[in-house]
Amino acid sequence: MGLSFSFDGDASIIRCNDEELSLSDPRAFQILSDAWLRSGWDTKYVYGFSWLGRPIIQLPEDMIRIQEVIYDLQPDVIIETGVAHGGSLIFYASLCTAIGKGRVVGIDIEIRNHNRLAIEEHRLSPLIKLIEGSSVDENIFSQVKSMVSASDKVLVLLDSNHTKSHVLAELNLYSQLVTSGSYIVACDGIMKQVTGAPRTNKDWEWDNPLSAIADFLETNPSFKLEEPFRPFNEGSIAERVTYWPNAYLRKS
Repeated sequence: MGLSFSFDGDASIIRCNDEELSLSDPRAFQILSDAWLRSGWDTKYVYGFSWLGRPIIQLPEDMIRIQEVIYDLQPDVIIETGVAHGGSLIFYASLCTAIGKGRVVGIDIEIRNHNRLAIEEHRLSPLIKLIEGSSVDENIFSQVKSMVSASDKVLVLLDSNHTKSHVLAELNLYSQLVTSGSYIVACDGIMKQVTGAPRTNKDWEWDNPLSAIADFLETNPSFKLEEPFRPFNEGSIAERVTYWPNAYLRKS
């Protein structure tokens, strides 16, 4: 986090770098949120949620924010790399059902039999297509591409292998499917922020989705980092509390 602070609940302040901040100050919220994110990482906080019966290993705020994006975009196809237990796929399929349009494609190098069975037996399975194989395999990408028509509005989320090289390869491939005004979202840039914590590697400082995004943007001027529009915010907090910092790349 790069900051040392103390918390005084009785006085409703935090002390940070010889400065006192009221808990009402948005900067105090940011400092406490960063500490909360780190503590949540250490305690595997995100491993405690499900969506319509399937585990969804995501930060709840990230799901609410992507819901806002999906409702605004009304995509015809949502592509997600990384399946795990299938909770995210079910979440996106439920949004498609609520909106009244859209379908979901999930890609993973290994879809375990019990997860595949649970997804395929779910009531929302008609909206979900599973593809097993490496997301950066050209043959797998060709399968995905064949499921998208020229008139489809496409949103892509990258949530599989989070190394710089893999995410960059995914960005270069799947950005081809993103339609104008839509996004490709590179998840879990929090890796850089939590480097040194339990369950991390030292090279996460550079070997992470944020590094891949930086390289991708250098050679893809049709995309830019752009925070999605918030349809509602009457508070004083403008930044997301997220595992997906600087994740949203919008195509012009």
